[in-house]
Amino acid sequence: MNPKALDTGLTEQILAAVAAGFDEQLAVTQQLIAYPSLRGIEATAQDFVYTLLAERGYVMDRWTIAVDEICHHPGFSPVTIDYHQAVNVVGTWRPRQEQGRSLILNGHIDVVPEGPWTMWTHPPYQPHIDGDWLYGRGSGDMKAGLVANIFALDALRRLGYRPAARVHIQSVTEEECTGNGALACLVRGYHADAAIIPEPEDNRLVRANVGVIWFQVSVQGKPVHVREAGQGANAIEAAYRLIQALRGLETEWNRRKHAYPYFSELDHPINFNVGKIHGGDWASSVPAWCTFDARIAIYPGDDPQTMATEIEDCLRAASRDDAFLSNNPPQIDYNGFFAQGYVLEEGSEAEHTLAQAHQLSFADALQSFVTPSYLDGRVFVIYDGTPCLVYGPVAENIHGFDERVQISSVQRITGTLALFIAAWCGLEPVGHQ
Repeated sequence: MNPKALDTGLTEQILAAVAAGFDEQLAVTQQLIAYPSLRGIEATAQDFVYTLLAERGYVMDRWTIAVDEICHHPGFSPVTIDYHQAVNVVGTWRPRQEQGRSLILNGHIDVVPEGPWTMWTHPPYQPHIDGDWLYGRGSGDMKAGLVANIFALDALRRLGYRPAARVHIQSVTEEECTGNGALACLVRGYHADAAIIPEPEDNRLVRANVGVIWFQVSVQGKPVHVREAGQGANAIEAAYRLIQALRGLETEWNRRKHAYPYFSELDHPINFNVGKIHGGDWASSVPAWCTFDARIAIYPGDDPQTMATEIEDCLRAASRDDAFLSNNPPQIDYNGFFAQGYVLEEGSEAEHTLAQAHQLSFADALQSFVTPSYLDGRVFVIYDGTPCLVYGPVAENIHGFDERVQISSVQRITGTLALFIAAWCGLEPVGHQ
């Protein structure tokens, strides 16, 4: 069956096949959520994904990311942690003869820390269903999407078909902190004519998203007994003054939004966040040290190194106005995302195919939007010239308490994926080797 050959009868069969396998898909998603695939302990969850793909007969590739293999790539983000459990898994389907267009189905296995469990209604790694919602850390971001990639292909096989083109199913790590997982797949040699990442995007397509810089600022103080506090220098209070200066930089960068296509209509595209702060040793001593870890967004097209220089200039200017910091300037280290944003140009054949598939699955037109968050789509768009369709289900409270994904949305997204594969890759009968 040639690519694009998607008649009404086949469409109905594919959507019915997705529905027939959806109970199993939901159960597998719950199993995957139960693995706490936080940074540094992703390998066990990747073992589970490896087994899922291997059982389906895909050609398997599993490796630990080696920093020295990717650190010279322009898309690399610096890391300060051990990568011994930073594992990627790829399952590949190769047809007897390439008739259609190749595809990468990408998803990330890593999740963000869950915070105090007492603030969750149910334990974060004990997934549960309430009405149309599946709860648990990683349910929306993005284990439901990762499993949907697998089960979209299962639905086609249930009908007796396999893609008539090469398909790589990528389960990557480090999406939440560096993007180095998807980058490592590219460096390893995985390429295709298009890519899809079913991130939780409320059934919409991402048109553009920001880049991100992570950095840590270290501040020194002068410790004295609190009775002589005026003779010391409080590192924690100095850190807060630097944070206020960075808030001013955030304001300045947001003023520039009109120079960037797609971002001028957003109220606040550039977000600065202080995610962690540590300092001091004793309540009755003026603190001698303080560090804070921060994240700030940058616009597509802006070079991370250039923007990092602006961050450093901002801190330097704030230090000059401080009697202690002017002689004891803060230190800045880059310890994660150092990533560009991207724009998905309109009018690609891949986007057209997705719009058709979405229309058939949702009975509604595909909408696109701009998001002020990081996405691995930049690896494909910027560094491989590949259209990457970041498009996925409705989810709420991602990175928060009681994260959840809408079950009916996941089923329809899976239907879109299966229809897209059929139209983009074409189909051949199972066993036709």
